[in-house]
This record gives sequence, C-alpha cells and structure tokens, in this order.
Amino acid sequence: MSSHRSTPLYGGAMVCDLPESFVDVSKLREVPDNQEVWIDKNGFTSIIFDITERVGGPGSGPEIDGRAMTTHLEDMVGTDIDTVRIWNTAETEFSRLESKPPAYTLIATQTPKVGQSRDRTSAPDFTAIIMTLVRLESYKTDILITINVPHIKGEYDEDQVDLELGKQGKLIGDAVQHSARIWETLRIKDWGLFGGS
Repeated sequence: MSSHRSTPLYGGAMVCDLPESFVDVSKLREVPDNQEVWIDKNGFTSIIFDITERVGGPGSGPEIDGRAMTTHLEDMVGTDIDTVRIWNTAETEFSRLESKPPAYTLIATQTPKVGQSRDRTSAPDFTAIIMTLVRLESYKTDILITINVPHIKGEYDEDQVDLELGKQGKLIGDAVQHSARIWETLRIKDWGLFGGS
C-alpha cells in the first residue's frame, strides 16, 4: 500500500490525500484552471480532478445522475465511446463532505481501436477508468475525479487481470485504493471555488 499525503488542490480550496508518488502535472505543462492533474512518477496512472458545469435537469436520483455520468464519460472519451465497457457503478460516500452530496463511481475500460495507433509498442492494451462524480446541485457544479490506468504490455501481469472474473490486478487495485482514500479525505475548504449558489 503506497503512502499518501494531504494535498491542497485548486490553491487550497480543496484538500485530499493523494499517493506520495504522484506529482502535479501543472509544474510540467499548462493545465486548465478547472482541472488538477496528478501523475504517478513511477508509472502511467493519472488522477484528474475536473470542476465542470452541472449537467442534466434539476433534482437527484439514480436515473438523473446516471444520465449525467454517461454524459461526462462521453465528453471524456469523445467519439471513442464504442470502445468503452462499463463494469460497475455504485453510489459513493464522501466521509468529510458535510452536505453529503450525491456521488457515484464507475469502473470502465477503454480498449484502443485496432489499427488506431501506428506505434503499437507504447499504446496500452486497454486503459482502466475509475470515474467518480460528485453532484453539487446548489452550486450548479459537478466534480469529476477520474483515475486513468493505462495497461501497457510488459508493464502489468496479464494473468492477474480479468474483469469478467472480478480479477482487477495490481494497477486497478491500487487505483481503487487511491479512490477510496480520496472519498475518505476530500474536504472543500472554500466553497467560493464554485461561485455563488
């Protein structure tokens, strides 16, 4: 289990525990103001926090929020949505968010289209996606927390990964633990980050 450290996000407006091996991508390249991107310096996994405008109609519930989640997933993968397979969705609780907003997490995989990449050596066999959606209706905001886990041949044990059989392997298992740690530790210190209600 990797060690974690309390990490300020968005200039300290939010804070949560992230793995110590992850570095802030904005120190390497420009990142949009509504995003925080962290990447594992020992691998290929990234954690992306994205503050977006709330999608969908008013109210909350599995149907409304499920549609919103699908919209966000489609926005993320674009025209490659047919290469995505969703394995699991579940309601998610953020222990330290006082208002207990509705939140959901999905686990999906995206497999590159055959012939999509000329350089097959670096293209992943597939990328696991763990996406958590937090719905802040009164702020007209959705927070997306996405962990992308590329599985590159030779970088993971193929025998350990078979999602149909419930075998996640080490990389996805680690990402699930990172997600759980974020759910336990995410705090919003400055609600002004989301504008007025």
